[in-house]
Amino acid sequence: MFRNSIVVSLVAATSLAFAHHGWSSFDESKPIYLEGVVKEVKWQNPHAEVKLEVNGASAPAALPRFAVPKQSAAVDAVTVLGTAKPPVRKDKVWEIEFAPIARMDAWKVVAPKAGDKIAVVGYTFKDEKGEAILRVEFLIGNGKVTPLRSSPM
Repeated sequence: MFRNSIVVSLVAATSLAFAHHGWSSFDESKPIYLEGVVKEVKWQNPHAEVKLEVNGASAPAALPRFAVPKQSAAVDAVTVLGTAKPPVRKDKVWEIEFAPIARMDAWKVVAPKAGDKIAVVGYTFKDEKGEAILRVEFLIGNGKVTPLRSSPM
C-alpha cells in the first residue's frame, strides 16, 4: 500500500510539472500580441491563467511608447512591445499564463472576470507549434503596461 502511494504521488507530481511551463519553453525571439474577451479565469498558483477569445487585432502603433514601470528583471520593453505581432496561427481561444499570484499582487493586478477585455504581449512555443498557450510578458489595459517577468522595483 505504501509503495502504491509513492507511485501515485510521483505520477501526480510529474503531471503537475508538465502542466506548468517555465520561461525556457517559450520562444522569446517572437513576441505575440493578443487582445480579446476573457472567457474563463483560474487565479491560483503556480500561476494565474485566463482563457482568452481573441479578435486578431494588431498591436497599437503607440504601444512601444507606453510608459513601463521598472521591474527587477532586465527586459527591453521598447523592443518587445515594438516587435509584438498577432500570431500566425488562427486559434480563436488561447490559454494565457500569467505570473504567480504573489507577483500579480505585487503589481496590484486585479483578477479579470469573464467578459472583461484585455490585451497581452508574450510568447508561445517555437514556430507556434503545440497548444495555443501564451506566457505573458506584459499586460496592457487602462492605458498602461504592466510588466510581469519579475517584481516591481
